[in-house]
Amino acid sequence: MKPNNALIGSPIERLEDLRFTRGRGEYVDDLTRVGLLHATILRSSVAHGRIRSIDADAARILPHVHSVFTAADIGNPVPIIPMRLHPLPELQPFEQPVMAYDKVRYVGEPIAIVLAESAAIAEDALAAIAVDIEPLPAVTGCGGSDERLFDAHGTNLALTYTAAKGDAAAAFADAPYTRREKFAVQRHTALPMEPRGVMAEWDTARGRLTVWGAAKVPFFNRRILARQIGLPEASIELVENDVGGGFGARGEFYPEDFLIPFAARRVGRPVKWIEDRREHLMAINHARESECDIEIACSRDGTILALRGHAATNMGAYLRTNGAVGARNIVQFMSGPYRVPNIDLTVSMWMTNKTPVGTYRGPGRFETDFFRERLFDMVARDLGIDRVEFRRRNLVAPTEMPYALATITPYEHKDELDSGDYQTTLDRCLQEIGWKEKIALNGKETDGRYHGLAVGCFVEGGAAGPKETARLVLEPNGSFSVYVGSSAVGQGLETAFAQIAGDALEVPLERISGVFHGSTAHVSDGYGSYHSRAVVMGGSAILDAAANLRTRIRVEAAARFDCAPEQVELVAGGTAVGPQGKSIAFSELAGDGLSAEGTFFNKKHTWGYGAHAAHVSVDPKTGQVDLIDYMAVEDCGRVINPLMLHGQVIGAVVQGLGGAFLEHLVYDEQGQLLTGSLADYLVPTASDFPRIRAQVMGTHPSPINPLGAKGAGEGGIIPVGGVMANAVAAALSSFGVEPHALPLTPPTIWQLMEPARR
Repeated sequence: MKPNNALIGSPIERLEDLRFTRGRGEYVDDLTRVGLLHATILRSSVAHGRIRSIDADAARILPHVHSVFTAADIGNPVPIIPMRLHPLPELQPFEQPVMAYDKVRYVGEPIAIVLAESAAIAEDALAAIAVDIEPLPAVTGCGGSDERLFDAHGTNLALTYTAAKGDAAAAFADAPYTRREKFAVQRHTALPMEPRGVMAEWDTARGRLTVWGAAKVPFFNRRILARQIGLPEASIELVENDVGGGFGARGEFYPEDFLIPFAARRVGRPVKWIEDRREHLMAINHARESECDIEIACSRDGTILALRGHAATNMGAYLRTNGAVGARNIVQFMSGPYRVPNIDLTVSMWMTNKTPVGTYRGPGRFETDFFRERLFDMVARDLGIDRVEFRRRNLVAPTEMPYALATITPYEHKDELDSGDYQTTLDRCLQEIGWKEKIALNGKETDGRYHGLAVGCFVEGGAAGPKETARLVLEPNGSFSVYVGSSAVGQGLETAFAQIAGDALEVPLERISGVFHGSTAHVSDGYGSYHSRAVVMGGSAILDAAANLRTRIRVEAAARFDCAPEQVELVAGGTAVGPQGKSIAFSELAGDGLSAEGTFFNKKHTWGYGAHAAHVSVDPKTGQVDLIDYMAVEDCGRVINPLMLHGQVIGAVVQGLGGAFLEHLVYDEQGQLLTGSLADYLVPTASDFPRIRAQVMGTHPSPINPLGAKGAGEGGIIPVGGVMANAVAAALSSFGVEPHALPLTPPTIWQLMEPARR
């Protein structure tokens, strides 16, 4: 029978929130074990230097200190953390060792690990470790330095990607209009509410290692750890606890994901490490720091003919597991939802003495949308075309789907937009914010503040393959348990998957007894949660598992009825009906548990899309921006839970506003992080942006998966930087303000106004 769709599409409140609001969540720091040791990590205070010596003897003899390990104790060679995404041979020389052994390359790089009876004792013991480092000049910017981070490599340039489509050179040669601009986005990070943590326990008798604190991609991380530590994968279990936010940064394989299991196995006692916020800011993946020099060619009526140019990304000291994603996304997806027939873009990845970078919600897309949408407003003004009309006439039309994007090399990756009506979301966004009524305020002064409006369009890629796995179990009481290879990082996965499973099995929600996620013991293989993939990939795997389980139920019932499985009908609610009206409840067929596994394979991406618009006012005396209204509209195919999706969009917008106005990881010329606490690294609070609205649509289901869903975890953040910069520019047009860089802090805006003020 077909799913009755009673649950999918319903605004069901998150099932997991009940335990969180009652304080019953279980995070890594809630865990304990008999004989637990606490770990702290000595991190380099020097951005670049050669390690002459490390003397930990004084720390080892301190009371209640159990052990101190340096790279010399780990072995030779020191394990290297491999790339997870786009593992090109050219990138291998820049991969990170789990502990510094010859050079340190950023402030915060692990040098030693201390195990003690308490975290406070271990912290005190760090001061007793004597480290002699020969300082070397720090490299903090892209290009232009004679200092090399890796002596065996003749340059700090790791790789240059090219995104190409059509013949950009010919298009520019014949173009009646061109404009060239430079833009930049600052370094910032995801900053989940809960810092990272790992606990590990080695069972000597069973030869088994258990690691708690896994998130995002536990199966991949288990493969890395197994190779590094010399154990079969089957001898390691990674357990995903509750997670206080991920946003792309949490859950990748970091040095600590080796160091804590290594220490636990070496000493034969459980070991736990929880980072503090200062440590977190200098150690977790950073993101976004990039600059570009781009040029656009158009006809006089505003039709885009071509894009070309070059971008540079500051990669930090090492290329971590997913570090290349943001850079490649900048150039491959700069065209966004627009029809751009000719593209020639490059991006260079430069190694520097800063914390390594990785993905942060909408990696590369946030940056490239700022570059593109900022440029579009300038072009529209030059050509005397309304900003909305300029975008409208260049949006890809539904009849052009699937629409090919630029091809990225190396890696020779092609992609295409799958489906949708981009003008519909633009029109809906303009209507919801009251664009026609408010546009008269643009650039006008009211009560000493200047008002500005802006709009921007975007696409959101999702559903990264190659596959995902799920397992459904019919329990003896007639309920169903759902086990998935996807991970929960705060996105409401348990609720969405219960809705999908309930519909696929045609049982009410209360018959889904639990959704178990992310841990390597649940299913045979899993790929985790990133690139807005969990619902599309994991949800589609649940559909396959449900179909397989229903087949097994028919077989079991047919054996009871002494008939062919095809003669058994499964009735909604949990009953099998056979010939001559015989029936049996599912619970009577379960025995000790009846299960089936399912998989979903996918090589194409889904593409959500939408538009954002904003109304701001700017105080010319201080540069302070007030957000009066913000409207986000997104179509993400078939909507599983509109209530949760609405929350996803709102939360993502707030993060985007933080990147547009506040968040900035600042380094000095010596590679020292100057914003190493939340007193200096500012993030949005609940009162900063009170007026944010969102509308979610599902008018164009994805054609590449049986759910028809599209990824929706990142669309809310992608266009925010460009929209806010354009709104500020519109408000201060009489001052000639043209933002070219983020963040737009009050001092920055005030300085942009200074030439006109003089």
